[in-house]
Amino acid sequence: MESENQTGLAEFLLLGLSENPELQPLLFGMFLTLYLITVAGNLLIILAISSDSHLHTPMYFFLSNLSFSDICFSTTTVPKMLVNIQTQSKSISYTGCLTQICFVLVFASLENCLLAAMAYDRYVAICHPLRCTIIMNPHLCGLLILLSLLISIMSALLHSLMVLRLSFCIDLEIPQFFCELPQVLKLACSDTLFNNVLLYFMTSILGGGLFLGIFFSYMQIVFSLMKMPSIGRMYKAFSPCGSHLSVVSLFYGTGFGAYLSSAATLSSRKSATASVMYTVVTPMLNPFIYSLRNKDIMGTLTKLISRI
Repeated sequence: MESENQTGLAEFLLLGLSENPELQPLLFGMFLTLYLITVAGNLLIILAISSDSHLHTPMYFFLSNLSFSDICFSTTTVPKMLVNIQTQSKSISYTGCLTQICFVLVFASLENCLLAAMAYDRYVAICHPLRCTIIMNPHLCGLLILLSLLISIMSALLHSLMVLRLSFCIDLEIPQFFCELPQVLKLACSDTLFNNVLLYFMTSILGGGLFLGIFFSYMQIVFSLMKMPSIGRMYKAFSPCGSHLSVVSLFYGTGFGAYLSSAATLSSRKSATASVMYTVVTPMLNPFIYSLRNKDIMGTLTKLISRI
């Protein structure tokens, strides 16, 4: 097959969710609405936490960073899709595709790390309540954010640099609305064995390893709660964990669902639809989960909105 090397002249085609012209206005309106809700909801969470001194705790510090990550994650994929629908163009440059891959990986990994850091914070707060303020000090919280960002950037850069060594065939159609790394690797004419091994290895370490860390934290929390004398105290101690568990379930559930859909189905449209769940729907739902299930956040948001 003819191929293009990494000169930056190649263009990829993002096929999107549907090629039906009649559905394009509907898709544009739907994704624009979802994107605006995502940005507005997560910005309100950040403003609420920064404006209320009572919310300046490790849990809400990590939550504000999670909201920022959600905004960036959606901004990496949705605006390009909206531009393509509006201009009736499917193209994305080689450089643009590589950049999108890099940023998608950065913010997906960052969200993963932040969820693990929040689980550790809940573990310390419930299992070591007397030492909580000493352990979860501002220095450690800042260090966890910095470490999460560093790991995410290094992982994304490693994948991106490995894509640079590939040459691509003339048929550069991606059955997605953004440049997803596994789909891009399928278009390469050169050997992608090392890329796939690296992808599975990093996914196992960052995804599987951090998920096991979250699971271990909640196992320790459950054991600690079982030692409490009253159900009322158990419920009060565990109630802040409900929102976090919901977000963790949503993030890993939709991500794993998209992976299974991509691996098990031959339909590219079904795979693209599954990807919408973890790239668009999850960042939009996170603010609602944390605000509706949290009286402190809800009270601060009510004051903030009334002030505005």
